Amino acid sequence: MSEQIFKQHDELAKLIERFSDGEGVHETSISSLFLIRHSEVSEPIHGVYKPCFCIVVQGLKEVLLGQERFRYGPGDYFVASVDLPVTGQIMKATSYAPYLALKLEFAPSQILEVIDESKLEVGRKNNAKRGMFVTQIESSLLDAVTRLINLLDNPKDIPVLAPLFTKEILYRILQGQHGDTLKQIAIEGSSTNQIRDVIEKITTNYNKSFRIEELAEVANMSVSSLHRYFKEVTAMSPIQFQKQLRLQEARRLLLLESTDAADVAFRVGYESPSQFSREYSRMFGFPPREDIKRLRAKFDNRKNA
Repeated sequence: MSEQIFKQHDELAKLIERFSDGEGVHETSISSLFLIRHSEVSEPIHGVYKPCFCIVVQGLKEVLLGQERFRYGPGDYFVASVDLPVTGQIMKATSYAPYLALKLEFAPSQILEVIDESKLEVGRKNNAKRGMFVTQIESSLLDAVTRLINLLDNPKDIPVLAPLFTKEILYRILQGQHGDTLKQIAIEGSSTNQIRDVIEKITTNYNKSFRIEELAEVANMSVSSLHRYFKEVTAMSPIQFQKQLRLQEARRLLLLESTDAADVAFRVGYESPSQFSREYSRMFGFPPREDIKRLRAKFDNRKNA
């Protein structure tokens, strides 16, 4: 990491500390920008990443997509270009040197706007790319990020300047080593864009059953092409993707509502409570009742600490 980038990280760390009110993920006056602070290593956290750009200025994080691991820390940046069910874990954090990071969410329409305005060259439409990558950060990108966060000191400037700085951040990413990944997701007719339509179909109807031919029709692909391109983008099959969404939603419902596991299994689309329990245990490491009891005990201990 160059001295310039080291200095920029140090400045960003101070800004994140200043605008983060304690532990956790913090919304900001810029609706798409989130600041994150944690003082200890976390257990694996399951969730769905929306399209986003993330940087860590202190600490280390690992994200699991299917069976692939993406690890990033200072000097890197991380991008998810489509909605993806993942498992994330903070690997390095202490009370003296907490994990400090930021996340900027974006929409494919913003990518398309930057491509159109900048006349960036777009590759072949059938060139499907993994919907997630980690790569080395550049000083120019950090500069744009710093200017975006500094707007939090001047709320009146946010409506005008935040879209401009966000556009610059996306422009820098599009010019980077993996920029074609973002380009493909926004270009109508590209295989990645067609897979995004399937992802949206599954995500909004995760509790319903699909025939693979129905999903292939959404993508305007053959069944074999759908399987190939879907796995290329998401690192999993459509069925595995849907299963992760169902199990994550089931866990959320069990935590929030104290509901019977069998009832939740039916609500998220399972026909067999025993199959639900087996797949839940496989994903989270414990049967539903034991897992929820464990998580609530951890939450209570932190609240009372």
